[in-house]
Amino acid sequence: MTLLDVRRLALLSLLFPLIAGAEPRLRVVLDAGHGGSNTGGAGVVAGIYEKRITLALTRLVAAKLAAVPGIEVVLTRQGDEFVTLRERVRMANAARADLFLSIHTNASPTRTQRGFETWILTPEALADGGRALRLGDNPPRPGVPPDVGAILDDLERSGSAAPSARFAASLSAALEEVWGKPLARGVKQGAQDVLIGLTMPGVLVEVGFLDHAEEGLLLMERRTREAIADALVKAILRYRAGG
Repeated sequence: MTLLDVRRLALLSLLFPLIAGAEPRLRVVLDAGHGGSNTGGAGVVAGIYEKRITLALTRLVAAKLAAVPGIEVVLTRQGDEFVTLRERVRMANAARADLFLSIHTNASPTRTQRGFETWILTPEALADGGRALRLGDNPPRPGVPPDVGAILDDLERSGSAAPSARFAASLSAALEEVWGKPLARGVKQGAQDVLIGLTMPGVLVEVGFLDHAEEGLLLMERRTREAIADALVKAILRYRAGG
């Protein structure tokens, strides 16, 4: 099988649902940041840590998506458990996911910063994904020769940059409706370990500052998390629709 053949097969797999006139199916991996002994940032209220808020928010998003036909959800953690970053990547790749979203809250040394932001990989970090795949994070491809599998891994990884940026921008726009435009901190690029090695578009979102005197208290409220969850779901559905 030549590289051209592989590209044609990948294109056909994307076009088939559209040709058939069906709503494209989407398998989403939702990653609740931190967990277990990795508590994440401390909140404005003593004893409240990031791991708790991210899990509550992720469960809300998962429940809302479960009600949408054609959406399948995979969670990297179900409860307050420690899951390594590499395990999260391997889980997403093994699930043959179409989209990966890692959900976090933010913190600052001064405890005075506010706002939300989304993160995607830099081109250099995206290139590092090749090394991650060679370390065993690549998805299983039963019956596919290793050399062809490596080509597919590279195609999927390199092709995820633009969709990741599009999804990150959509997330930011949706969260503006919750927090307001002045609190938008933009789409940023970095080398987040939980995104390195993914063979699908992936974004890390910081939904707000848990250690801020006002914002931290709001994040602890169910109604705020409901609004954020609705925004994340809206962005996911917009992504599925090609927007």
